[in-house]
Amino acid sequence: MKIDDLKETYDKMQIKYGAKELDSIYNGGCEENPDICFVFMNPTGRNIASDKSWKGRKSPWLGTKNIWKLFYKVNLLSEKLFNQIQEMKPKDWDYKFCDTVYEEIANNKVFITNLGKCTQLDARPLSNEVLKKYLALLFKEIDIVKPKIIITFGNQVSSIILNKKILVSENRKTYYEIKINNNLYKVYPVYYPVGNGIFNIDKAIEDITWIIENEIKKY
Repeated sequence: MKIDDLKETYDKMQIKYGAKELDSIYNGGCEENPDICFVFMNPTGRNIASDKSWKGRKSPWLGTKNIWKLFYKVNLLSEKLFNQIQEMKPKDWDYKFCDTVYEEIANNKVFITNLGKCTQLDARPLSNEVLKKYLALLFKEIDIVKPKIIITFGNQVSSIILNKKILVSENRKTYYEIKINNNLYKVYPVYYPVGNGIFNIDKAIEDITWIIENEIKKY
């Protein structure tokens, strides 16, 4: 199975669980044994690629600003590209620039995805029940790309993926293991760094920096 094979299912689930006037947002980055797979919650209509007229890649966080500070601060995005992003308005993100951003993400051995692929009009939280509908598909994604480390953002996403109640504040720099198709993966819960969690971005940066130093640089 290839990662693109999952898109048809995600599009059907968008109709059921997302805003019908928007498209699913899938994933992006390094698809072959990335150092890190970052798992966020779910996309919103702020992503310019969710517009049905958009013909380019449909990857997370296109046309937004705040999240790229996280990737820049942990040395997974260049200063030049970060500054470009901060200067641009959403409408300035064309297909070529979106590809440029994700080419750099891929070159830095990073894969970015969401647990839920159902785009919402705004940032209202999804129920556990809806997010759990996507869990088996996320595990298929992980099984295809086979990351060295998985970083999950926030209590809700971390708890669903690990199938136990997780409070990030009590699990900083701590990993759990999940088994997918006989492969074991280390999963690190980290503070959600944007939206209502923007005040925790420095803690997320600190923990991801530590994970990179203590896990990725071992390889």
